[in-house]
Amino acid sequence: MPQIDLSLGTVSYEDTGSGPAVVLLHGLVQNATVWRDVAADLAADHRVIVPTLPYGSHAIPLRPDVDLTPRTTARLIGEFADALGLPDDTVFVENDAGRLQQLAAERPERVGRMVIAGCEAFDNYPPKAGGTMMAAAAKIPGGIRFLALALTPRPLRRIPGTGFAVMTAKGVPHDLTDGWLRPLRTDSAVRADLVRYLRATDRGEMLEAAEGLAGFPNPVLVVWGRQDRMMPLEHGRRLAELLGAELVELDDCGTLIPVDQPRALAEAVRKFAAA
Repeated sequence: MPQIDLSLGTVSYEDTGSGPAVVLLHGLVQNATVWRDVAADLAADHRVIVPTLPYGSHAIPLRPDVDLTPRTTARLIGEFADALGLPDDTVFVENDAGRLQQLAAERPERVGRMVIAGCEAFDNYPPKAGGTMMAAAAKIPGGIRFLALALTPRPLRRIPGTGFAVMTAKGVPHDLTDGWLRPLRTDSAVRADLVRYLRATDRGEMLEAAEGLAGFPNPVLVVWGRQDRMMPLEHGRRLAELLGAELVELDDCGTLIPVDQPRALAEAVRKFAAA
């Protein structure tokens, strides 16, 4: 994978296909592989760029002296797009996390077009279930390592209502979660990055982002899973109303839309990009 040096550290990314640019952004304790099916679909007629962000499943730790927070990570996404020279009409798609909303509120000119697909929003931050559990673990010395080790046995990742199981309607393939958990189990610097990020979380910052988005001037698409147990469907509807955006609701779909409904999400993004 190519790499690029940015203000917080080195970011790896995938860059496939050709045509109009689409940037796909993942959530915590995931990496670019969560988008593999969507990226393969869109690469038929788009340039698809998928960075692995410093959310605990990154292979290259950030510099330990940098200010790592959700807000600086949002800015990092903009810096990443600037460094690659991506055009103003690039389509940014985010799932699970909410940093794209923060970037769009702060730098609307950088986010040409935006797809919010089952994300943190409003007062659901950190999101219930897995998000609040990780936030609590980050406050305890060794807590994040304990969680990563506890999820090492594959059957434990499928316990209903916990961990990755709460994020999907169909279940996350084990080869994906194996890769997502490996850096947290084996690299103390990666764990330190995630702890810094989680400890810097401010419960009010997504409400602040929503206020900033009220005047967002560019096209937006909102996609949500009807069976989402982490990100309330009502928040998708509120975002669509706030932004004057089209709303696509998908059945048999939880938070991880790229896992549950990759083809439907790719088609929604393709239609939005073409429009």
